[in-house]
Amino acid sequence: MAGITQDWEPVVIRKKAPTAAARKDEKAVNAARRSGAEVETIKKASAGTNKAASSSTSLNTRKLDEDTENLAHQKVPTELKKAIMQARQEKKLNQAQLAQLINEKPQVIQEYESGKAIPNQQIISKLERALGVKLRGKK
Repeated sequence: MAGITQDWEPVVIRKKAPTAAARKDEKAVNAARRSGAEVETIKKASAGTNKAASSSTSLNTRKLDEDTENLAHQKVPTELKKAIMQARQEKKLNQAQLAQLINEKPQVIQEYESGKAIPNQQIISKLERALGVKLRGKK
């Protein structure tokens, strides 16, 4: 055991240096101010704001504002909703059964028959196949 010696050099254990985010932390900045260190704060021009939303009206919104027409979504025409109801009743189906046939929710059929839905060509073609009738104009 003659080859083993004691190392008497002091070992210093320190905390890790703060990360960039921690240095910008409000607590760290306040602590630095209290200790007398020089602290520089810079206000970024548009930090924390949604620049697109807060900017002046864009070209599209100005066009909409200046437009005098009343814009609205296209609704299901009366002829189409009557044709759907008639074809469904001829097949002796209720709205839920028809919806199940075309893999849609019963609410979709209800909206089409009440005229509140926005016409979707895919749904109309599913209805045509399920009911065996032509609902759209001549092709």
